[in-house]
Amino acid sequence: MSMSFYNPITTQTWTNGRHLVRCVKVIRETQDASTFCFMAEQPVMFFFKPGQFVTLELEIEGEQVMRSYTISSSPSVPYSFSITVKRLPGGKVSNWLHENLKAGEKLAVHGPVGNFNIIDYPAEKVLFLSGGVGVTPLMSMTRWLFDTNADVDLEFIHSARAPRDVIYHRELMHMFSRIPEFKLHVVCENKSDIGEAWDGYRGYLSQAMLELMAPDYREREIFCCGPTPYMNAVKRILHDSGFDMKHYHEESFGAIPVDVKEDVLELAEQAEADAEQLDYAEMFNIEFGSSGKSVRILPDETVHAAASKLGLHIPKACGMGICGTCQVKLASGEVEMEHNGGITDEDIEEGYILSCCSKPKGDVVVDF
Repeated sequence: MSMSFYNPITTQTWTNGRHLVRCVKVIRETQDASTFCFMAEQPVMFFFKPGQFVTLELEIEGEQVMRSYTISSSPSVPYSFSITVKRLPGGKVSNWLHENLKAGEKLAVHGPVGNFNIIDYPAEKVLFLSGGVGVTPLMSMTRWLFDTNADVDLEFIHSARAPRDVIYHRELMHMFSRIPEFKLHVVCENKSDIGEAWDGYRGYLSQAMLELMAPDYREREIFCCGPTPYMNAVKRILHDSGFDMKHYHEESFGAIPVDVKEDVLELAEQAEADAEQLDYAEMFNIEFGSSGKSVRILPDETVHAAASKLGLHIPKACGMGICGTCQVKLASGEVEMEHNGGITDEDIEEGYILSCCSKPKGDVVVDF
């Protein structure tokens, strides 16, 4: 690749939106987890806040599927970004990625977005808690702290099933061996079934373990990510020990139900039946400018629901204002938007909304 590729004059900076990228490398991390590395055809500086995520736009068996994954790389390595995906039994998307996404393949991604990041919650003393593939956002944060020589006292506690299931183990050992203020602890549920030796913590994370590994954890900013049962267990430990939960942050999009294909005809018929029992004056008119279609909905219904009733498909992955894929521009009117980090302040100022979590305050017109 010629040096002209990196010309700062022609290099763009990553902003939230839809971007076409190319898979340039696939790295096998463990027996069931792989890292997929992406670059843009035209040079892009992939700046984001460590801990944020992207949503992949895929076509699987002829159907469009949107799925969100945390960025596992660090913005300190800006010309590419990576996600790490664990193959789940019966997982439609994770299995498809492992079997089909090879170097050279192109796809669209949406993002980056997410409130769960280390930039917005700076602290001198930090505790990372991760379980399984939940290590990915915390790995991005750790790589960032390491690469930027951050003056941070970091305790990292990772839980895995067995030693061979510890994702990024060698890299974590390397980073934590070079900075005295970085301390790594790994808890394995059981020893490996292939005879691999393990002399570290065994079982499940407990308050007793936490006290041994990070006795000053009550003084730290805590970032947690893992399966829902793991995060619930962590919160119980912290709550029972009197931890101030204002300093606890967790990644939540992993627990969101997958996108469900809606039956537009059924929705439209139900809306018509409901409307007959409502006072027409209590409803607001939602017009979609590009299609010329409009529908009246209740104040507690969303713009995305209005589109569905008309058979208009606004892409959506999470339904909770996290992934950012349902972003549309508001041409007129006002909405009440309760998002969870899936849209930037700049986009809001420019008139964009997330349709899945925006409810009308009156009649509105949307550019869609």
